[in-house]
Amino acid sequence: MKKRYELLAPAGDFPMLSAAVKAGADAVYFGLKEFSMRQAAKNFSIKDLDKINKICGKNVKKYLTVNVIVYDNELKKLEETIKKVRGKVDAIICWDLSVIELCRKYKIPFHISTQASVSNAKAAKFYKSLGAERIVLARELNLKQIKEISKIIPIETFIHGAMCVSVSGRCFTSQFLFNCSANRGVCLQPCRRSYTIKDEDGNELKLENNRVMSAKDLCTLPFIEKLKNAGITCFKIEGRNRDPRYVDTVVKVYRKALDKKLTSKEIQESLEELEKVYNRKFSSGFYIKMPTSDDFTNIEHSASTEQKKFVGKILKYYTKPEVGTIQIQAGELKVGDEINVIGNTTGIEKIKISSMEIKNQSVQKAIKGQEVGIKLPRVRTNDEVYLIKKRVAGIR
Repeated sequence: MKKRYELLAPAGDFPMLSAAVKAGADAVYFGLKEFSMRQAAKNFSIKDLDKINKICGKNVKKYLTVNVIVYDNELKKLEETIKKVRGKVDAIICWDLSVIELCRKYKIPFHISTQASVSNAKAAKFYKSLGAERIVLARELNLKQIKEISKIIPIETFIHGAMCVSVSGRCFTSQFLFNCSANRGVCLQPCRRSYTIKDEDGNELKLENNRVMSAKDLCTLPFIEKLKNAGITCFKIEGRNRDPRYVDTVVKVYRKALDKKLTSKEIQESLEELEKVYNRKFSSGFYIKMPTSDDFTNIEHSASTEQKKFVGKILKYYTKPEVGTIQIQAGELKVGDEINVIGNTTGIEKIKISSMEIKNQSVQKAIKGQEVGIKLPRVRTNDEVYLIKKRVAGIR
């Protein structure tokens, strides 16, 4: 029987969650509004867990991240949270021993977060002895090291997405500069800015790349077959601060790559798809070799080849003719445009406009203030509509 690798996708809100499930993720990971390493994401409340379970159904697993630094004055609230999620998630991703103890107390499966920086067999055996079902390894390991540790306990590793300059975490730059701790989920990412180096006399050193702390995104697609042979159980996509379009694209690309061996042509085509959504150029991380200066980016924001622009919302959807009416709130739409419709339940739908009507009359264009009917798959009232455009060269 052919082995199916678990593909784990990020979910920062309901549209991302729905997009991940529809795109083929085997599992999703998400945070609550407290105790999450991604406070900038919308995140969820405990009341949302029933809806999350409904969207995921029986086949998609749900992992809750509780992976921030925890202080004494939060322990009572932490225990209340752990008690309330019991039976509603498949596992908790954690590293703090206070969280591990509570997972053991309330018999909730737990996975060890990459924040624990597990990088050797002894550490893996220790966490296994505590009852951990899986370890998300430190990012600093190569494929040979991963394979050895995978003989001890099931392993989860990141395969795509942003990387911190301090790799597995513990960065304090944001804390020092802005009093916003990365280890409390509120990193302002000062590492991604450009910097000028000065000495005590005010002399400046001009660097070839002044984004000296800004790592490229991880992308393992070109060598995904090597990861399959490294004993990895779960392949994890980073990105709870991204959007449903990112999740949809990345999950679909890696789902295909995990389910079959891609040809060279398919890998190139898939890389072009990945380049369309948010990225800061790509690196192989530590998997193949030690990173060098080539693994740091020269851009501050995104190198994506496409961008989305908000144009309006769905006013109404008519099931039988499969037509939706869109209120144009910004810009314009034309026949031939590519649009994305994004919503909590819809997730994301990608459409190329083949025809448009206003008051039952065929039109080629609709502008701000108009209501236009377009042939659409199942979408919902108040779903947001975005125009997808090629990014202008040099503008990031």
